Amino acid sequence: MNPETDVATPTTGRASTAAERVRIFDTTLRDGEQAPGFSMDRHAKLRMAQQLEALGVDVLEAGFPQASPDDFAAVAEIARTLKNTTVCGLARCQNDDIDAAGRALEEAAHSRIHVFLSTSPLHREHKLGMSKAQVLDTAVAGVERARGRCHEVEFSAEDALRTEPEFLVEVFSAALEAGATTLNAPDTVGYTTPAEIVALFEYLRRHVRGAERAIFSSHCHDDLGMAVANSLAAVSAGARQVECTINGIGERAGNAALEEVVMALKVRAARFGVDTRLDTRKLYPTSRLLTQLTGQAVPRNKAIVGENAFAHEAGIHQHGMLKHPGTYEIMRPQDVGIAETRLVLGKHSGRAALGQRLQTLGHTPDAAAMDTIFARFKKLADKKCEIHDEDLEAIALGQDPDEAGPWHLLQLSSATHLGGSASASVKLAHDDGREVSEAAIGDGPVDAVLRAIERATGSELELTDFVVRAVSEGGDAQGHARLTARHHQRDWRGHGVSTDIVEATAQAALAIVNRIARQTPAPAPIVVAHL
Repeated sequence: MNPETDVATPTTGRASTAAERVRIFDTTLRDGEQAPGFSMDRHAKLRMAQQLEALGVDVLEAGFPQASPDDFAAVAEIARTLKNTTVCGLARCQNDDIDAAGRALEEAAHSRIHVFLSTSPLHREHKLGMSKAQVLDTAVAGVERARGRCHEVEFSAEDALRTEPEFLVEVFSAALEAGATTLNAPDTVGYTTPAEIVALFEYLRRHVRGAERAIFSSHCHDDLGMAVANSLAAVSAGARQVECTINGIGERAGNAALEEVVMALKVRAARFGVDTRLDTRKLYPTSRLLTQLTGQAVPRNKAIVGENAFAHEAGIHQHGMLKHPGTYEIMRPQDVGIAETRLVLGKHSGRAALGQRLQTLGHTPDAAAMDTIFARFKKLADKKCEIHDEDLEAIALGQDPDEAGPWHLLQLSSATHLGGSASASVKLAHDDGREVSEAAIGDGPVDAVLRAIERATGSELELTDFVVRAVSEGGDAQGHARLTARHHQRDWRGHGVSTDIVEATAQAALAIVNRIARQTPAPAPIVVAHL
């Protein structure tokens, strides 16, 4: 690919004028999906592929058609559906693989077959049992066969970074002459360093015959934690395609994370002098979609798309952010699709952030009241990881955020019906002496218990986030449920812990209902005049 020179604009996430472009080759659905824990069915793959096209990736590696009938069908369906992105199928330099890829890509508007063959001494001896001459002949035959079955061909020299540079030049020169247009030098095992990859790509661009006609590509794995750094180093040495995945998923420790590579090129545009055609505002939604489809969350501290990427708790940082966002953020959250920076209130937060948040919530305490509120805030922050808006309002109103009631759980039962809906029933007690029993049907036991609690308490909750995790090990492990629900245009949070995850969910839902009840003014008593 080719680099660009402009800084992407905040409104579109794309270059303001034509510049040399780095192509983004996304392999989330091939290298990423084949990693343990990230398998997707055909429907999920198509949904992800459509999102990646909306994001603007140049090439989408949809799968390995020869691997299984389902993989073949998924690649074929994606090829039929996408209109702008080049759809790519992987193939070994074997006739059956290449023919299967060609058939799967027949209906693609833009198609690519990605043929690969090991070239390193270790792989030649122990994996292939081939001589250099045999590898060379096999690579040429594979490219020539693929050339007649798609719009363009990419050739990858597997384990290129541990291949003799002179032999790599020979193989790439032959593949280019045979019809390949993209030459990929992958760091298959995540072994190299930025300085080494720069030296290799500069060497290849000087010595491969016809190098000016080729797009040199980088595909880096993260075994030593350097996949993104190595990919960027390759770009600085002339690579014009980067192969990467959303959230960095992939074999072993994963691949270079697409969102990190793209934003590094955007934020440091003056350094790299290149650009991509991606709409970076879709990075966070794309990351979220992948976590939903695979059930695999990203770490809080993950660059660009992690929960903490644009969150600040330390008082010094929060004070700086309130003065000028550039003090502690090198990019705007909106540029990656996140609504806004979060000033997280916790034990490290200061008065400035607390005062700002209280003002947002409609509270303007005077100096004396602020002293009292701040002291209560710090005391609560020592017990809780994060202070939410409902906690702050309780403190501002002189209430105890951890106060129990008015509703209490007395009984709970739930049942899941195979092939059908789930049901749940609850019995609740109120501080005023009432006992209420209700039952409900839902899409699952969690949905059913939420509906039953809604009925019993007269609350209306719209579930917006639900997270479950184990907080201990073993068959009797404790489960922690964290709910976020919307009530009257506002988000409320609740937590619950139990060995029964449905009970933990009920506790979390009841915590939300109780917070709403405590912070909602009681109706004025009706006065009846006796005449």
